Amino acid sequence: MSRYRRRHKEGAEVSTESLNDIMFFLMLFFLIVSTLVNPNVIRLSLPNSKSNSSMAKQPIILSVDKDKVIFVNKQQVNIEDLKSKLSSLMTGKENPTIVLRLDQSLSVQDLVNIMQIGNELKIKMVLATAPAK
Repeated sequence: MSRYRRRHKEGAEVSTESLNDIMFFLMLFFLIVSTLVNPNVIRLSLPNSKSNSSMAKQPIILSVDKDKVIFVNKQQVNIEDLKSKLSSLMTGKENPTIVLRLDQSLSVQDLVNIMQIGNELKIKMVLATAPAK
């Protein structure tokens, strides 16, 4: 009987019991990370155009130098006349925007005084900055 003895062959098996859990956690990780990256960015390759005209609206540039001299589109304006000048420039424009260019030596109060005028006129104001060196 020893001749006909059965041989027990061990088969090669791969245990995949924990593989489902690992795949589930990886899927959750990539879903969470992909929403945190920047969901509002859409990268496009825009078509070319033969005309050079631009449809972007031109903002009004309000500059104040270190001596507190105010310029609206390179025209000098007194602080007393600033509200009426901005109001006249904004008539007929949808969603007007003003780019504020203030010298860095000015105080925060100078910025607030100008921004209050824009707030009264319901004008969007953006503060221009220089890139970091």
